[in-house]
Amino acid sequence: MTSSSSPTIGPDFVSLQVRDLAASADFYERVVGLARVPAPNPQAVVFTSGTSSFAVRTPLPGFDLDAHPQLGAGVGIWFHHPDALAVHRRVVDHGAAVVQEPSDGPFGTTFAFRDPDGYLITIHSKA
Repeated sequence: MTSSSSPTIGPDFVSLQVRDLAASADFYERVVGLARVPAPNPQAVVFTSGTSSFAVRTPLPGFDLDAHPQLGAGVGIWFHHPDALAVHRRVVDHGAAVVQEPSDGPFGTTFAFRDPDGYLITIHSKA
């Protein structure tokens, strides 16, 4: 990198392609607790999550979600919530698959679950 160029920073926006936009948007708003932001795009629902944004969206043209057995394999998406156990209770009550039960570690209380499309999401409590 030369001294006159700026570094790329990010990620500053993450989106997941989902099968049912309304159901996924409801899950991330009501169960995970993200706050929706107005977005004039009928193909996406955008949420604010602190310094970056997150969205669920319809699949890009030509991308068949059902052709992939494990969506997002190898990718870790983490959200912060000061009361990770409260989110855990909502996730369990909703019937989502918890793949890592709450435990305490360097990121506070953490747990991981699969969203309605099978993406792996981790919640942590330490800011």
